[in-house]
Amino acid sequence: MSQFRVLAGVLKGGGSPLLRWRAGGLTWRCWAHPKRGCSSRTDPLPAVVSNSSYVEEMYLTWLDDHKNVHESWDSFFHNIQASGPSGEADERRPSALLQGRVLSHSLDVAEKVVEDHLAVHTLIRAYQIRGHHVAQLDPLGILDADLDSFVPSDLITTIDKLGLYGLDESDLDRSFQLPHTTFIGGQEATLPLKEIIRRLEASYCGHIGVEFMFINNVNQCQWIRQKFETPGIMQFTNAEKRTLLARLIRSTRFEDFLARKWSSEKRFGLEGCEVLIPALKTIIDKSSAAGIDSVIMGMPHRGRLNVLANVIRKDLDQIFCQFDPKLEAADEGSGDVKYHLGMYHERINRETDKNITLSLVANPSHLEAVDPVVQGKTKAEQFYRGDTQGKKVMSILMHGDAAFAGQGVVYETFHLSELPSYTTNGTIHVVVNNQIGFTTDPRVARSSPYPTDVARVVNAPIFHVNADDPEAVMYVCRVAAEWRATFNKDVVIDLVCYRRFGHNEMDEPMFTQPLMYKQIHRQEHVLKKYSEKLIAEGVVTLQEFEEEVAKYDKICEEAYTSSKDEKILHIRHWLDSPWPDFFTAQGEPKSMSCLPTGLDEEVLQHIGQIASSVPLEDFNIHPVSHLLFCSHRHHVLHDQEVDKRICVPMNHLWENQASYTVCNSSLSEYGVVGFELGFAMANPNALILWEAQFGDFHNTAQCIIDQFISSGQAKWVRNNGIVLLLPHGMEGMGPEHSSARPERFLQMTKDDPDHIPEFTGDFEVQQLYDCNWIVVNCSTPANYCHVLRRQILLPFRKPLIIFTPKSLLRHPDARSGFDDLAKGTKFKRLIPDEGPASQSPGQVKRVIFCAGKVYYELAKERKQQNLDRDVAIIRLEQISPFPFDLVSEEVEKYTNAELVWCQEEHKNMGYYDYVRPRFLTVVANKKPIWYVGRDPAAAPATGNKSTHLNELRKFMDTAFNMSSFQD
Repeated sequence: MSQFRVLAGVLKGGGSPLLRWRAGGLTWRCWAHPKRGCSSRTDPLPAVVSNSSYVEEMYLTWLDDHKNVHESWDSFFHNIQASGPSGEADERRPSALLQGRVLSHSLDVAEKVVEDHLAVHTLIRAYQIRGHHVAQLDPLGILDADLDSFVPSDLITTIDKLGLYGLDESDLDRSFQLPHTTFIGGQEATLPLKEIIRRLEASYCGHIGVEFMFINNVNQCQWIRQKFETPGIMQFTNAEKRTLLARLIRSTRFEDFLARKWSSEKRFGLEGCEVLIPALKTIIDKSSAAGIDSVIMGMPHRGRLNVLANVIRKDLDQIFCQFDPKLEAADEGSGDVKYHLGMYHERINRETDKNITLSLVANPSHLEAVDPVVQGKTKAEQFYRGDTQGKKVMSILMHGDAAFAGQGVVYETFHLSELPSYTTNGTIHVVVNNQIGFTTDPRVARSSPYPTDVARVVNAPIFHVNADDPEAVMYVCRVAAEWRATFNKDVVIDLVCYRRFGHNEMDEPMFTQPLMYKQIHRQEHVLKKYSEKLIAEGVVTLQEFEEEVAKYDKICEEAYTSSKDEKILHIRHWLDSPWPDFFTAQGEPKSMSCLPTGLDEEVLQHIGQIASSVPLEDFNIHPVSHLLFCSHRHHVLHDQEVDKRICVPMNHLWENQASYTVCNSSLSEYGVVGFELGFAMANPNALILWEAQFGDFHNTAQCIIDQFISSGQAKWVRNNGIVLLLPHGMEGMGPEHSSARPERFLQMTKDDPDHIPEFTGDFEVQQLYDCNWIVVNCSTPANYCHVLRRQILLPFRKPLIIFTPKSLLRHPDARSGFDDLAKGTKFKRLIPDEGPASQSPGQVKRVIFCAGKVYYELAKERKQQNLDRDVAIIRLEQISPFPFDLVSEEVEKYTNAELVWCQEEHKNMGYYDYVRPRFLTVVANKKPIWYVGRDPAAAPATGNKSTHLNELRKFMDTAFNMSSFQD
């Protein structure tokens, strides 16, 4: 049982009576201000001597004028007086009897005052935490947006729930001091309980539901409370309402126009969430006002055409002509469907009269895959502009509810948001919450109450809003933009809406969601509801509304007529990341040659000296570090005595050199590869490399590799020079640490195995220009250096896949001298045999072609068997595009030799299936290309060291048994 003692004292300097009482080791303070009543908080205070002067002082104040004290004191003294003898109220000073009665009641009253105030404070906090559970979020009124289908017991949804707080209906008219953690009072310090509840319901249980109390930053929580609790804060001027209406008209009538003209075409329209367009424009307006001049966006297919038309402002005729089945493609490649295309546009923001650049990144049907790509592009633009705080460049990501909850890359992307090398200083996420995923009900599509719960892991506030209340949506968007500008952190807007048609316009949703779609068919369009509201308010007239509708309809009709003149589709006009200074005005390379990749010996000496030194003074280097510079994981030196002090010698080569960055990332492949791809999109003059810990770990990023890296240029005319460094080699490390799956990359190359290309000019550069990516396995340090330099010196950009055997870092024969890197040298697509066999090619009996580190094992075995004159070993350093020209030269050189392809991988893996038909094309199918290597297998490698060595021994014997293929 807590012990309460009434303790009296006087506030220093203020003279206001002060109540103090001790409960369970804490002393509770209640400032009994004559005008403001009681305000409680906890502080550890020493006990003070009891007296009752405060009661008498307050009572005398009350006797002078009942209005001199707060109504809670007025009620208290009235009740005491009413229970005493008649006439006592007229006495100037309290009688001993009245004073005793006051003191006898003070214990109970004090305890009741504290309990009731604490109860009201708890009630306020309950609404702040759980009010969103009963918010009116579903426009259809049939689903609980949080899926929990329960009403929290601590919210006052019925009068009887006051009992949970020790209150009842009679307390509704009592006034209570408001805590500092709420803004519902505005300028008032106290409110009646019923008004407190009413204002809390208006703030948290209307068309906006706010999740933020999990945030562990008090200032951020206070900021959000102020934005949603302050009375009258959600106000719009008539001009703002008219702008909102005009944007809603454009959004709605655009979809109506497409539906009328192309009723049988898939377009993934925005019907049911038309408010998305004014929402995005509000975010952009407010961000522009805060100083943002570049916005990079990613989104799924639903509503994409509308965003392109009414947010990015793509010419309508260019959108409409996409529906013409006779439209011919002007660009090489496959192109893509209209609702996957991106766009880049610079324009004036009409609300702020400032320049703004908008970029919508092209993406595949793989939902959420574009998220890290957008973040990477955003980070790159911030990096090149020196925008370290994200005050000039920002990103907006749009999501669907099912994908936001279901796709793991969303979680990976969120976890990049606070990392030093990956943060974009806050992203605004907009979830188009259809309350359905394809044909799947959310109740069987996710385990979390909301589709947005993943955002809680990074303390991002989540604003749920009923999409049929346009003004509520606009207010939430305004707050989200201000949050990002203020705190540089992620924020989520959950637009709870519906999908008026099926997954696409050809689907019949009544098969799977009959009750939902019966309600949707009865649902009034949001434009109709909002226009009627503004007409009723006198903001616009019916005539003005109809004129605005007719105006936009006319724009669409004129664009439709103009679109019929378009006969050719230029995908490059839809490019999301143009490089105007890198290519010609037509988007073509400025030349078809590559500058030399060799370097002066002085430059090489300088780089070597700096790279193997410590340019910073008093830097405590690890004693072994000097021996480990062959690996770029040692390009960042860590001071062994001072935490977080690092040195990157490569950043000390020359004054005003380009920056060299080595980044640690989260343990993610999908998200990080996508991010680095996006980073490489921003600037063609940057060399961006991603290294896997082991090559086969790239398979968790397969979506990025397949949908963006391999086919991105063919679909979207988008060059990208990202480099993937994939450790690969059969080194006895087991099934998961051996193969980077080169067969997968080679299967996706676009060169024709049955045709030797004919080029005028530089065969190497022309062939690279025609390919979709470059696949190499460098067996020497010099070739590794050359291929990276060639990557940045080419007049165009292609993804580069490098298989990098880890064992070659320490192999004594895998080394290069300065002569291999000197001026005049370059990347060797093929390294011919330079030993005795090459001096007498007519006497060579077998030519072994190979790739990677197996060369060193073959060379060692050949020497041991003394077959240097009988067997030539040729290395394919560039596997794809296949060096037909160089291979042809080697085959013609060794006309009497049998041809062998040797690989350390299993026969159904590695390079064999790729190189075999191309070798046969080189020899015009007149002689075979024999296979030497491991037998077909399901796993890439054995986990048994003995088996590994036995397999190696077996195919080495086959490679140098000169009668292996006689039968």
